[in-house]
Amino acid sequence: MGFKSKSHGKGEARRVTVQKPAGGHGKDQATTTPLSFSAEAQMAVVDLFSRFPATEEEILEKERIVEPCEITVPKSQRRGKSTGSRNARFALPADIAKQVSQMASRLKSSPALQQIAQERSKLPIAAFRDVITSAVENNQVVLIAGETGCGKTTQVPQYILSHVWQQGKPCKIVCTQPRRISATSVAERISTELGEQIGDTVGYQVRLDSKGGKHSSLIFCTNGVLLRKVVGSGGHSQGPNGDEGLNDEPHGLDATHIIVDEIHERDRNADFLLIALRDLLPLRPDLRLILMSATLDAELFSTYFNGCPIVRVPGFTYPVRTFYLEDVLSMTQNGGDVSNSQAAVPSLSKEDADVMDEAISTAWLDDDFELLLQVVTDDPNLRLCDYQHTLTGATALMVAAGKGRLDDLQLLLSLGADRSIVSQDGANALDWAQRHGHEEIVELLANYKDDEKMPSIEEAEMLKKYHASVDQEEIDVRLIERLLLSVCRGSIAEDTGSSQNGAVLIFLPGWEDITRTRECLQASPVFGNRSQFLILPLHSMVPSHEQRKVFQRPPPDVRKIVLATNIAESAITIDDVVFVIDSGRVKEKSYDPYSNVSTLQTAWISKASAKQREGRAGRCQPGVCYHLFSRTRAAALPDYQLPEIKRTPLEELCLQVKLLEPNGRIATFISKAVEPPLDLAVRNAVLLLQDLGALTTDERLTDLGKQLGSLPVHPSTSKMLIFAILLNCLDPALTAACAAGYREPFVLPMAPDQKKRAHQAKQELAAAYGGYSDHLAVIAAFDGWEAAKAKGHGQEGQFCSQYFISGGTMNMLAGMRRQLQNELAQKGFIPIGPHPCSLNAKDPGIVRAVLATGMYPMVGVFLPPLPNGKKAVVQTSRGEKVRIHPHSENFKLNRTFSSGESVSNDLLLVFDEVTRGEAQVYIRNSTLVKPHPVIFIATEMVVAPLNPSEEVPMDVDEDEMFIDSEDEDDLKPKPGPDSAEKRQAECMTSPDKGVAVVIDRWLRFTATAVEAAQFYCLRERLNAAIFFKIRYPREKLPLLLAASVYTIACIFSFDNVPPVPQPLYASNPKSTNRSDLQSWFQGGQSQSPNGYRRERRQGPISDRDNGHGKSIMQRASSSPGAPVSRERYVRQEAKSHAQTSGGRGSYYSPPESRQKGFNNTGSGRGLYSKRPKGGAG
Repeated sequence: MGFKSKSHGKGEARRVTVQKPAGGHGKDQATTTPLSFSAEAQMAVVDLFSRFPATEEEILEKERIVEPCEITVPKSQRRGKSTGSRNARFALPADIAKQVSQMASRLKSSPALQQIAQERSKLPIAAFRDVITSAVENNQVVLIAGETGCGKTTQVPQYILSHVWQQGKPCKIVCTQPRRISATSVAERISTELGEQIGDTVGYQVRLDSKGGKHSSLIFCTNGVLLRKVVGSGGHSQGPNGDEGLNDEPHGLDATHIIVDEIHERDRNADFLLIALRDLLPLRPDLRLILMSATLDAELFSTYFNGCPIVRVPGFTYPVRTFYLEDVLSMTQNGGDVSNSQAAVPSLSKEDADVMDEAISTAWLDDDFELLLQVVTDDPNLRLCDYQHTLTGATALMVAAGKGRLDDLQLLLSLGADRSIVSQDGANALDWAQRHGHEEIVELLANYKDDEKMPSIEEAEMLKKYHASVDQEEIDVRLIERLLLSVCRGSIAEDTGSSQNGAVLIFLPGWEDITRTRECLQASPVFGNRSQFLILPLHSMVPSHEQRKVFQRPPPDVRKIVLATNIAESAITIDDVVFVIDSGRVKEKSYDPYSNVSTLQTAWISKASAKQREGRAGRCQPGVCYHLFSRTRAAALPDYQLPEIKRTPLEELCLQVKLLEPNGRIATFISKAVEPPLDLAVRNAVLLLQDLGALTTDERLTDLGKQLGSLPVHPSTSKMLIFAILLNCLDPALTAACAAGYREPFVLPMAPDQKKRAHQAKQELAAAYGGYSDHLAVIAAFDGWEAAKAKGHGQEGQFCSQYFISGGTMNMLAGMRRQLQNELAQKGFIPIGPHPCSLNAKDPGIVRAVLATGMYPMVGVFLPPLPNGKKAVVQTSRGEKVRIHPHSENFKLNRTFSSGESVSNDLLLVFDEVTRGEAQVYIRNSTLVKPHPVIFIATEMVVAPLNPSEEVPMDVDEDEMFIDSEDEDDLKPKPGPDSAEKRQAECMTSPDKGVAVVIDRWLRFTATAVEAAQFYCLRERLNAAIFFKIRYPREKLPLLLAASVYTIACIFSFDNVPPVPQPLYASNPKSTNRSDLQSWFQGGQSQSPNGYRRERRQGPISDRDNGHGKSIMQRASSSPGAPVSRERYVRQEAKSHAQTSGGRGSYYSPPESRQKGFNNTGSGRGLYSKRPKGGAG
C-alpha cells in the first residue's frame, strides 16, 4: 500500500510514524496476492491427483542431477579419418580441365562476354591479380583492403578459382557477405561474367533460398550461414579423450578457401566467425582464409591474424563534391546558388581539363609548380585550386603538401583551397603531408583556421532558425524533396560541374523513414510522374525480385531515385549513382549490460560511414554528396561505429560457443574477439542460458541446450517451440517465433486518419484471441492472411489492405515457419504434416502460456493508473518501473479496468525486451497473462510460511514497513529462538493452511498448502515431460506425464485473462469488426479463434497419438469425435494403461482422496522447487 515511515528520538523515547502517501506507485502493487485455481481448473487438478497422487519422493525430491550431453564426433569423422571420398566433394582433374575449356570457348564465341572481360580488365584490382593469387598461395591468411568500387568482391573469388584450376587442383570457395541481398546479387553477377546460369559453378545459400549445391565451386552465403556450418561441424576443441573434435574436412566445411568480405561492418556473426576461423587454421593448414575490407582499420585485422600480409588496392571513383546542411539550406532557399564556403569548380572543357591534369602531374613528378600556380592564380574566382586530377583525384593543395612546399601551400590556402577534399585513395592534404614526413606542413594544416571553413554569421543564423523549426531527431522529408527538386532541375548540377543525369541515392535510417519519404515523393506533382521518375526502396523488407530493380538502368529520360538504409554503404554497388543525399542517421541497437536494457534508436553515423556514403557517388562520372548535417556535427561524429558484438545481448552467441567448444569456458572464447564485449554482458547471457536449462551451473551443455542451439532462433524461442509441442499449440508458436526473429507485419500509414484505422485493425486482430497482446495480434494477422491466401481471387491483397499488413513480410514469415517446421520434423519432435501438434492452437489461454515461455524471464507486474492521474507502469524483476510503448496494444489498459479494481500480481505482463527510447524506458510488445504460466516455467519456486505482515489485515510489504536504515534492526520484531523453525515445521502440516509462494525471489503469492503442493508437483512433472521430450523426441510421453501435461493445459485454458470488452473496438463505425474478421477465416485453412473460445469450456485437446489417427480425447470417448469430460478421459486412459501393463501400471494408482497425496506432503518442511540447471527446463 506504499506506506512510508519516519523515526525520531533515541532509545526509549524513539517514535516511528507510519503513513500512507497521497499518491504514487508503491510496492503495495507488487506484494502478496491470493493465488488459486478456478473451479474448472481445480476439478481437473483434483481428478489428476486422485488418479496419480504425489508420492513422498516426488514432493521431497532434491534438485535433479542431470547429466550434461557430450558432443562427440564419430571416429570416422575425426582428424585423419575422412567420412567420404574427397573426389565426391571436389571436381576431378579431368572435370576441371573440361570446365576451363568450356569457359574459354564461351568467351571466344560470345561478344557479350568479351565486352564484360574488357570491363573487368579496367577495374583497379585487375592490376593486382598476380599479387593476390601469389599472396594467397604462400600465406594461410591474406587481407585485401580495397577502396569501394575497386572490384574486390566480384573479382577476387574468380582470380583464386581460375588460378587453382589452372594448376589442375580442386577448389571449393565459400565467400560470406553481411547481408542476403549482397550474397545473391554478387553470385548472380559472377555467374553472368562467367556466362553461366546461377547454380552451376557459382551458387548461393541464404535463409529460405539457395542455388547450386555440392558440385558448385564458388558458394556465397551470409556470415550466419557459415557460422552455423562451423558450429555444426562439431567444434574444434579436443574431446574428453584427447581426440580432436574437428577433422581435416568436416561436413559443411569441405572448402579449400574461405573469403570473409566486408569485415569492417563488424556484425556479431562476423566477429564470432573470425574467432572460430582463427582457432581452426592450425588444424587445417591446407585451408586459405582471405579477409576483404574497405581500407578502414586494415591494420587492426592484420594484427589480429598475427600480422598477415595486406594487399592494398586503390579504388576508382570520379571526384565527388561534398556539401553540408548549411550549403543545402542556401541552395534550396536561394534558387540553387551554392554557398561561398563550398563554391564549386566550374565545368571545364576537355582541353582545359587536360591542361589542369598536366599542370598537377608536372608539379608532382618534376617538382615544377610554375604552370600550376600560373593557371590557378590567373582567375581566383574559378576556384581551380580545388580542381581534382582526372585519374588520381589530387588537387594543387595535396601536391604542395606532399612536396613540402610551404610557401605555395600558404598561397593556395589564401585562395580558399579546400582542405577536406580527398583523392582517390581517400587521403586529404593533411594525409599527404603526413605520408611524406613534412611535419611543419602537418602542423600548419592541422591548426589552420581558414575563413572558408568557418561558418559565416549568415550561415550560423540560418542553421539556428532551421534547427528551431524542425525536430532534429526526425528526418526532414520536405527538405529532401526540395533538394531533389533543385538537383533534378539542374541548377545544382550546373554549379557543381556534374551531369544533370544520373541516379540519386538517398540514405535513410529505417523502413518507416523510407516509407514516409516514398509516400511524400509519390504525392508530389513532380516526382509522382512515373514517366519521369522511378522511386525504388532498398531494404531487407523488400522482396528479392524487387531489390534487383535498383541495379538496373532506367529507361531514357527517367531518373532513378533509390531510398536505402546503410545496406547501400558498402555491401552493394549501384553503378549509375551520381547524387547522394545522406541523412546522416542509422537505426542502431545497443545494449547496456549494467541495466540489462536494450536501446533501438536512430543514431548519428560515424565518420567512416559518412566517407563510405560519399564514395557511392561518382561511380560513373563526377558526383555530388549532400550531408544533411552541419560541418560542426560532422567534426563531432565518432570515427567508427561500435562493433555489434559490444552492443547486443549475447545469449545466442554464447550457446553457439558451447556447441563449438563444449569443454571450454564461454568467457574465454569470447575474450578472443577482435574487440571483445564487457565481461558483464557475457555473464548476463550465461545466467539466462542457465535459467533456461541450456547450461548447468558449471557451464556444461545440457541435452536441452544442444536442442535449443540447433534451431536458428533465440534460445528462449526454441524452448517455447518445444513447450508448444507438448501443449499441442505449435502453429501460433511458429508465427511468434518467426516474427520475433524477423519483424512484425504491420504497416504504419502516414495520414492521421489512416493511423487510427491501422491501430483499430490491430486491436481487432488481438481481440480474436482475447486482446491485451501485441503478439496475439501478429498471430491472428497471420492466420487471417493464410486463410485469405487460400481463398484466392485477390483476397490476400484485400486482407492486407484492410488490416494494414505487409504482404511481403507475411510471405517471409510463411517461409521461415516452413523452415522451422521442417527442422523440428527432422529432429523427430513433430510428424510431417500441414499443421502438426496444433489441436489447441485456437485456445487463447494456452497460446498465452506458450508466449510466456518464449519471453521468460522478461516478466513484469502491471501497476494500474492511480486516481491522482499517474499513468500505468510495469514493474520488472529488477524493481524498475517502465512505461508501455504508445504503439502497444496494452498502452491503454487503464481504459479497460475500473479504477477501483486491483490488478497487481493477478495480472502479469510478459514482454520481448526493455528498450530505452529517446526520452524514457519502455516495453514495446507485451502480452497480459495470469500468474499460472509464469509459476510453471519460472526458475525457482519457494513455498514458505506466511510473514506476520501477511497474517494481519494490513497489507504492508515487510521490506517497506520500516525504511529508516540507521537502526532498522531495533524496530523489527525479534522472534524467539525457535519461532522460525516452528513456523517452518507447521507450514505444510494442514492442507488448508495459508502459505507464501515466492517465484524467482520477487513475485509473492498466497495459497493454501495443498494448492502450493499441487503447483510444486505439477512443475516437477512438467520439467520431467520436457526432459523426456528432449531425450526421446519421437516417443510418446508416459501416461503419468501425459496426464499431468494435459491437466496443466486445462489450468492455462480455464484460468485465462478475461477477454477484452466488445465495446472497446466498436467505437468507430468505419472500423472493421469481429464479424468481419471471422469472415476471413471461413473457408480457409485457419479456424477462427473466436469460434473456439465460445466452446472452450470443453477444455484443451491432448493428442497422444501425435497426429497418427484419433486424438486421445476421441479414443477415450464412447462415440468417435464427441467431446469427453476430463474425468472420463483420465479414468479411461489410466484403465487402458493398466490393462496393457498387466494390472496396475507403473504410473497408475487407485483413486485416493484429495488429501491423500498432500496431507503430510512435506513432513513438516517447507517446499523449494528450483528447475535443475540443465534439467528438464
